[in-house]
Parts: sequence; structure tokens; C-alpha cells
Amino acid sequence: MAQRPVPFQIDEWFHCYNRGIEKRIVFESEDNSERFLQILYLANSTDTLHRSNLSERTTSEIISLERSNALVSIGAYCLMPNHFHLLLKEIMEGGITRFMQKLGTAYTMYFNKKNDRTGNLFMKPFRSRHVGEDLYFQHVVNYIHCNPAERFAPGWKKGAVRDMARLEKFLRGYRYSSFPDFAGEKRDIVAILSRDAFDVYRNTAPRKMLEDARAYYASVATDDPYFTETIKASP
Repeated sequence: MAQRPVPFQIDEWFHCYNRGIEKRIVFESEDNSERFLQILYLANSTDTLHRSNLSERTTSEIISLERSNALVSIGAYCLMPNHFHLLLKEIMEGGITRFMQKLGTAYTMYFNKKNDRTGNLFMKPFRSRHVGEDLYFQHVVNYIHCNPAERFAPGWKKGAVRDMARLEKFLRGYRYSSFPDFAGEKRDIVAILSRDAFDVYRNTAPRKMLEDARAYYASVATDDPYFTETIKASP
């Protein structure tokens, strides 16, 4: 496995992202996305994750289950049709790697069984980027949360948003992102998140959010072609 630019470290945040192999869609339905949310919650534990943990239970029922020690702090997340973004903090040695392995393996097993396929579903290895400064942290959170804006306002990275109020409403209603939780919406799936990110994040207006997101996208796109291709491939 290729060496990471910045090795994972205890108490440090990392933006982790991955996409489907051959740029394929990995979240084909709401059922797919719900299952990924369920695994996000259950995989963040030193407990072994069994398929029976997920059988015939709703997302609300699953996130009410008790877990043992967490592997990581989950600060933010967003699912798009062919990729996902996570903001993770290592809270035990090897936590991020172990969490990402559990997450990817469990979802791939579910997806493959459902679609009668075999083999890898996500690219290997997943990408990660160290989030070392408070200002950078704001950019990352806003970028992750603005990903769905591409589906509503495709020109947002160039500043082309005609109706900011409608865009904010869309983002608030996008279930498969943690933005609604940061925006004050009452959701039981807030249990997926740790409190750490809420303590650091500064709420910003929608337009400032988009500006921060554009700045982050530009900074990563210049040195990580994989990142650019991941976003370009998004339906």
C-alpha cells in the first residue's frame, strides 16, 4: 500500500474520501444509502460487525443500539451517487484504518449480495487529507456539506447560484449528509456524529459556505487528480 502523505495521528482530523471502481454508482437507491448510514454507525466500534446486526431493522432502530468503544470521531459526512466523504478523527491507534476497512467491507458485502456481483466496489486505497488548522477545518466541513449542491446548482463552484434560499433548503433536506444536523434540524441520525466537530465548527451563511467549499476544492484539485476525477464523475 502506498504511504500516505500524512500518517494518521491520534487527535488529528482527516478528510477521507473514496469512489466506486470504474467511477460506477455505488448508491443506487435510498435503500443503499440507508444501509451505508447504518454501517457508519455500527462500524464505529471495537465490536465485530455481523450482518445479523443489520437484518430487518430500520435506521432509527439501529442507531439506538449501544456500541462499545468508538474507533474514530465522525465529524461530518456526505454520500453522493458514486462516492462519499467523511471527516474523521483518530481516537485510538489504527482507528481510521480499521473503521474504513469495516465500513467498506460491510457495505461491499451488502451491495454485492443485493446485485449478485463479486469483487471490490470501492477504489483502494481510500484517499485521506490531513486537516491541520482551524480555518482549514471550516473549509473541509463546508466542502463536504456542499457536495450535493452539484445536483441542484451545477455551476456553484464558479459562483453561479441563482437562488441561494432554495439551495439552502435543498441542502437542509438532503438526508445523506450531516449538513442538516449542523443547520439545527432535529434528526435521530445525529447519533452517527461525535460532538467534537460541533465544538470547533463555526456556523456560516450559505454563501460563505459555498465560498469556503470552492476554496477547499481548488486547493485539493491542484495536487490530487483522484479528487478531481472523483467529483467530475459524480452524476
